[in-house]
Amino acid sequence: MTLRPNMLASAAAFVLGFASLASAEDLTVVSFGGAYGAAQQEHMIGPFAEATGTNVLFEDYSGGIAEIKAQVEADNVQWDVVDIEVIDLERACSEGLLEIIPRDILPAGDDGTPAMDDFIPSALANECGVGVIVWTIVYAFNSETMTGDTPSTIADLFDTERFPGMRAFRKRPQVNMEWALIADGVAPEDVYEVLATEEGQARAFAKLETIRDDIVWFDSWSQAPQLLNDGGAVMVQSANGRIFSAIQEDGKPFEMVWDNHVFDLDVWAIVRGSAQKELAMDFIASATQSRPLAGMADVAYGPTRLSSSAYVDAAVVPDLPTSHIDQGLKADGIFWADFGESLGEQFNEWLLQ
Repeated sequence: MTLRPNMLASAAAFVLGFASLASAEDLTVVSFGGAYGAAQQEHMIGPFAEATGTNVLFEDYSGGIAEIKAQVEADNVQWDVVDIEVIDLERACSEGLLEIIPRDILPAGDDGTPAMDDFIPSALANECGVGVIVWTIVYAFNSETMTGDTPSTIADLFDTERFPGMRAFRKRPQVNMEWALIADGVAPEDVYEVLATEEGQARAFAKLETIRDDIVWFDSWSQAPQLLNDGGAVMVQSANGRIFSAIQEDGKPFEMVWDNHVFDLDVWAIVRGSAQKELAMDFIASATQSRPLAGMADVAYGPTRLSSSAYVDAAVVPDLPTSHIDQGLKADGIFWADFGESLGEQFNEWLLQ
């Protein structure tokens, strides 16, 4: 890629502008590990730390809001900035677990577009977050070990007769409930309306029950490609970037199925009660500029600023979730804010049956 010198200069100047604001303090930033975390380290965390002298402590977690809630309720906040999925953001913000992030801290895009016009609308839809990536959940299979027919739909994921073997799912109701209803014949556009009813919830659990004995549950996205690689499962649910990385970096013969992928955003948020609130805002303003956001395309996640497209390698574009939007279902964060706790309890009870 050829980068315009004036864009690089403006981006560098903006980050360096924080050097006079920050001292050699500790800032704890929490995100998901693997190639995703490495890309954030390269394009966001490292440049900010170098420019400001801030000691950034970068930690991994498995998602959700349980750890954030525990810290806030105990008045023992250890994390400052956290990468949180929008499917969890609505609930975390409504429960008062996150700080409000003023939009006037965000700089214009490298092409001069004001931030409010440069970010895609859903990236700034919640006052507690600033969008980092558009990502999605797909399922994948190993093309070398999958013989005969290959799966291409969500219904195939639930068809253990045509495609025998274990399936690996993340141990959460999100996505699993949506996919269960789609596999049972519910139209994607009706999924959340149906899932909001007791009958719809029972229907989703009944569909999951049909493959209960064929499911391997995992907690972290890092486990998904491992399970596919070592034969622990013939099909795995995964964040698309994890499979992309395994294909590109490790040469794995994996193939992604885009049918009814469930796409969403991740955002940077600040844990309420952070002792480094102002420094955390400086970091978010720096990390969500045009160039740092474009760097997340390294692991096949779409940037949330329009101006970032100038920096994205055209060869990666077909692997971005934004190139498959028409095949996907947008995760409904408001639905999960309303139903996440109750469905989480039902899901855990179902697991124990």
